[in-house]
Formats: sequence, C-alpha cells, structure tokens
Amino acid sequence: MNPIENPAQAMFTSKLLTLVMVVQPQRILLGMKKRGFGAGRWNGFGGKVHQGETIEDAAKRELWEESGLTTDTLQKIGNIKFEFVGSTELLDVHIFRTDEFKGEPTESEEMRPQWFPLDEIPYAGMWPDDDIWLPLLLQKKKFQAYFKFEGHDTILDYNLEEVEDI
Repeated sequence: MNPIENPAQAMFTSKLLTLVMVVQPQRILLGMKKRGFGAGRWNGFGGKVHQGETIEDAAKRELWEESGLTTDTLQKIGNIKFEFVGSTELLDVHIFRTDEFKGEPTESEEMRPQWFPLDEIPYAGMWPDDDIWLPLLLQKKKFQAYFKFEGHDTILDYNLEEVEDI
C-alpha cells in the first residue's frame, strides 16, 4: 500500500538560499538591494546555493560577492521557509550570523552596504517579516519559521519558534 502524499507539499518545489547578518556590539550591517528579488529593500547578504556547494560555503561566497567581506565564523541561527501566493516555489532560507569579519564593506553591483545602530534598524525599509525574527537573531537565539506572503508586502500567515538546534 502506498503512503498518501500530502498534496499541498507535492505542489511545491524548494529553492535553497542563504542569508548572512553581520552584527557588531552596537550595530548591524545591512545592504540596500539594487536589483533583482527584493530590490529597494534593506537586507542581509545572501543568495542561491550552487550545485556542489555547501550551504555554509554559499553563505560565505554571497557575503563576499555582495559586501566585500570575508568571514571564517558563521553561526547557523535560523531557517525560514517562505511561501508566496501564486508561486509553486518555496524559498528555503538558511540564516547565519557573523560577529567577525575581514575587510571593509564595499558596494557591489547588487548591494550597497551601510551600518545601522541596533536601535535604528530601518524595519520600514525591510521585508515585513524581518522585525518578527531579527530580534531573535540579535539575541543569538536559534529559530525556525514559516511565512506566507501575498505579494511582497502582506504576511497572510506565519509561525515562528525558538529551537535548541538548527
């Protein structure tokens, strides 16, 4: 007898992505996305995982490509799955925090990095979910989350939980 598949899950493909948040004691580095998905919003640094690449290696590569920074120390802190109404692709985003890096933040074709004091994070110019999970990252608390969006501005549903391990 064949196990019954969950028809909702069968409808989705998954895209593996990374996101790196660079945090210092009193500030956070964000990048203004200049093109592509999320253009015009402040965000961390990240992108697609290439075939044959580990998730952590992809995170380090994207950080370097988008900000000019390198790091040897990434802390896996979160995993968020994003669903967008009308899309059959779930975005599976692995979120890292780094407090140590080498280099100076440098503008790239994709991102314009800028430091923000932790009490002046520009949430109004970020994805609407960021103010829900970013405070956990800043407290070094691990989490898993799911967000369902309509368009890019409306969260229809979400679930966020702290976890012991990612």
